[in-house]
Amino acid sequence: MIAQNRGTLLQESFDGKSLPSGWSVFGGGNKNWSVTATDRAGGTPNELDFFWDPIFNGTSRLAMPAMDLTGISSVAISFKHYFDYYPYYNGVCTIGVATSSDNGATWHTGWSQDYNEVGKYVVNEVIETEDMGKENVLICLYFQGSTNDINSWQFDDFLIFKQEEIDADVLSINTSDRLGNGNNDVTFTVRNLGKNNITTFKAKYQIEGESEYTEETFTTDLETFATEQFTFETPLFTKVGDHKLNVEITSVNDSNDNYIDNNIKVKDIEVRLGTCQRIPMIEHFSSSTCFPCVFTNKNMDTLTSNNIGKYTYVKYPMNGPGTGDPYYTSECGTRRNYYNVNNVPMIFLDGKNTEDPLPQEKLDRSYNTTSFIDIRGSFNVNEADNSINVIADFFSYTDIDNVVAYIAVNEKATHKNIGSNGETEFHHIMMKMLGSASGIKLNLEAGKHQSLGFTHDMTTTNMEELNDLEVAIWIQDPKTKEIYNSRFAYEYSDHVYPAQNLNVTTTGDEPKLQLSWEAPTNGTPDGYNIIIDGKLVKANVKGLTFTDNASVLDVYDGKTHYIEVVAIYPNNRKSVSIIGEISNVVNINEVKDNQCRIYPNPVNDRLYVEAGTEINEVVVYDVFGRLQVTETPSHQGNVVIDVENLKSGIYFVKINTEKGNIVKRIIKQ
Repeated sequence: MIAQNRGTLLQESFDGKSLPSGWSVFGGGNKNWSVTATDRAGGTPNELDFFWDPIFNGTSRLAMPAMDLTGISSVAISFKHYFDYYPYYNGVCTIGVATSSDNGATWHTGWSQDYNEVGKYVVNEVIETEDMGKENVLICLYFQGSTNDINSWQFDDFLIFKQEEIDADVLSINTSDRLGNGNNDVTFTVRNLGKNNITTFKAKYQIEGESEYTEETFTTDLETFATEQFTFETPLFTKVGDHKLNVEITSVNDSNDNYIDNNIKVKDIEVRLGTCQRIPMIEHFSSSTCFPCVFTNKNMDTLTSNNIGKYTYVKYPMNGPGTGDPYYTSECGTRRNYYNVNNVPMIFLDGKNTEDPLPQEKLDRSYNTTSFIDIRGSFNVNEADNSINVIADFFSYTDIDNVVAYIAVNEKATHKNIGSNGETEFHHIMMKMLGSASGIKLNLEAGKHQSLGFTHDMTTTNMEELNDLEVAIWIQDPKTKEIYNSRFAYEYSDHVYPAQNLNVTTTGDEPKLQLSWEAPTNGTPDGYNIIIDGKLVKANVKGLTFTDNASVLDVYDGKTHYIEVVAIYPNNRKSVSIIGEISNVVNINEVKDNQCRIYPNPVNDRLYVEAGTEINEVVVYDVFGRLQVTETPSHQGNVVIDVENLKSGIYFVKINTEKGNIVKRIIKQ
């Protein structure tokens, strides 16, 4: 029995492979409840599933562990669910929440809702039944109806709690768990679980163990059960490595939160040299002899036509049902076995089995994430011998071993593989897996690119039209099956070769960033894009050099920054990057004050600082930005600093005055 007087009574996200301990079925339908490795309800895998088979008609209750509700007059319940309706019988199904204080002999409904439309829903309800205030209370989720009317019903992220007057919940940290080096926004979502509206709150963030907290005040008007996303004004500078990002609410409505256990969230984040756009990879198993495939194909055609440039697609014809699709090949069978596909239609997004058809929301979610591996490719065809030539480039922002590259040649539209389902045109049909249907193993090194090249005689395939081909390229983890990134190759094009040998330097007391690189081994780019920490700072640079003449780039802060150069070809075709870094450079651009003097320079033992204004503090840093000496003035406008124990080399002296900061470089002899 769960005994608790306030706060969270139950929180369950079904991370295991079976029903959680203490959850039990009352009534029929005990074989219909399970935990599946899906995320249809809107949480993360796994989730609770109520399946149509075996056929059940009546009321099935899934009860949670008993709770001690002594002194509690009501509880709030929150959960997500996805209703997959089977409209053939036009039935209505009900889900609800009920309570029992006599071990399930009598149930009292606290909330219920009828459903007859496919969709994703969120439930937030206050439960007030005659069982409240008692010692041993069961709370159940129940299904009422016939499973003939459903395909399945998924549930996730159950939360049962005693409502407080003021209760702000940090629901999630929305900042990506894959970031590039440099400034990144810290975004988070707050849910109001309290009875009172939230009008203002303070929150802070920190990289655990590596930085001070950054705290800011936020204004809103967040009603009970409502959620809202917020972003800190001050960005987080993330450096390469694995970190823990903490976000914490410190006060609500200028007062203390009544329940603080949900005020903090911690998220693991990976920071690498950079990130790139992720293109979702769709793999679709289908057949021209499969009647349900017709519906899926139509919906997928609509989805793809509305999302040009936001996906990569391969459709594998299967050898069933019946005789199967005439364009089935053994390579299609290899992919079927890889995913253990036992029926069609079946769709995989980024290596994971997903809804049929794929919802727009999931495609968007994948597209709006980042990747550490970039892919570019191009191909051309030779009509003289009906061959295809393909070059694929892979560029990684992190070291990653034992990944697998796949290259598939598709035909955009086919018409000769007509079967028995009534379809006459089929899209993205896989004709050939280049290299191997099992892929090509690669070890990727951060900041380096690798290339693969293939030529194949397409007359050995089911190809109908040589000039109707497309090439899909993707990188996959062989253990988890996660697809890190994908891309269609540029069509009928010369290859977009990257630039070579980027050199990054700075020069002068007032540093200027100087970049130089070599032209690609082949091809003639129109220009080059300059990217620093993932942000485009200069587009279409002509020539093979770039100098920050104005000293406007935000890289002179003593931190490490990563610079990328991308070759741009006609029709805005882009190569993968080349990358370099700049580290430990401090801007010594001085505040102009003729009355400020620092001497001697070079210095042996004592450094004298004089200013015509009040000096608050003088600080000495080494070239790595590490603090060496701090000195406060003994009298206005003059400071003497003992540097005798400093090692020989270059140092930076920051003079904090009432008129601003002055930074000067010195040499210790």
